[in-house]
Amino acid sequence: MRLHHVSIPVGPEELDEARAFYSGAFGLQEVPSPATLGPQRVAWFDMGGRELHLFIEDGANLTPSGRHLAFEVDDLEAARQRLIKHGVDIEVADPEIYNRPRFFCHDPFGNRIEVTRIVGPYQ
Repeated sequence: MRLHHVSIPVGPEELDEARAFYSGAFGLQEVPSPATLGPQRVAWFDMGGRELHLFIEDGANLTPSGRHLAFEVDDLEAARQRLIKHGVDIEVADPEIYNRPRFFCHDPFGNRIEVTRIVGPYQ
């Protein structure tokens, strides 16, 4: 079994801004979604054989939560600097996890995102 995609909500008027955020701040490549879903309701991004799906949901992200998605990167500092350059606030991850340096941020729609680098096994 493998993870195929992660799907996260954005508000009804936020899809175009979400497209710009994930393609700009994270550098993800948007790919065509099935025509039956309609490009005005969803946006799909390629993540090296996995996908990120954005979908419209009324009342999305109105309640703060610990739920999040995580991106693994090869260069954590480069990812941090890219996000800062795009105006994204970085949060220190607490507690630390051995061999998993990481930080958190939020997209403009309230979705929590962890960015991590895998440097070895958990201890």
